[in-house]
Amino acid sequence: MSTKQNTPDAAVPHGSKPNGLPTNRLSWFLDRLILLIGKAASWLWIAVLVVVLANVFSRFVMEEGSIALEELSWHLFGIAMMLTLSFAVARDDHVRVDVLHEKFSLRTQAMIDLLGIVLLALPVLYLMLDSMISYAYTAYIYDERSQAPSGLPHRFIFKGFLALGIALVLIALSSRALRCCTLLFGFPRPLTPPRDDRDSDHPKPE
Repeated sequence: MSTKQNTPDAAVPHGSKPNGLPTNRLSWFLDRLILLIGKAASWLWIAVLVVVLANVFSRFVMEEGSIALEELSWHLFGIAMMLTLSFAVARDDHVRVDVLHEKFSLRTQAMIDLLGIVLLALPVLYLMLDSMISYAYTAYIYDERSQAPSGLPHRFIFKGFLALGIALVLIALSSRALRCCTLLFGFPRPLTPPRDDRDSDHPKPE
């Protein structure tokens, strides 16, 4: 194994920005999981498009509106959104409202991210996840369905995906917190993956 892996700078994935956060073995596998789920979930947008077009055709051409199709489009949109939120977090492509963040050094950015994730994001997400699990379980126990006569049944499925989406964001943020720790404290030990996290294939770590 190369001695370059002993320094955080050597752990920056090939092809990423020179000042990118280093990765480590645990965060690498967590990011792989999130990216795989996100890429798979991205196909749901095609399903959303198909359902919306079918609903439009049914309503304006056949003049037979379908409540079930309309609700299905809402649910598929919500599921696709929840399952791809963590993908944006893992790739750091989400919108930052802090315009000063990019002006700081990498270590300062990492410290701000670590404090924000540990003190604010993770506790809030944990509370949200706990509520969403109870929310979905209650819907399952009472076999909740749409209030519309021809609406969709089994609403616990959609509510379960809400909980899953929150859990995936929690995992993605935990991975980023670990990467911040690798840069700031050298623990977990940095790792150099062969390819960048944004590549389409999924390489194995050294």
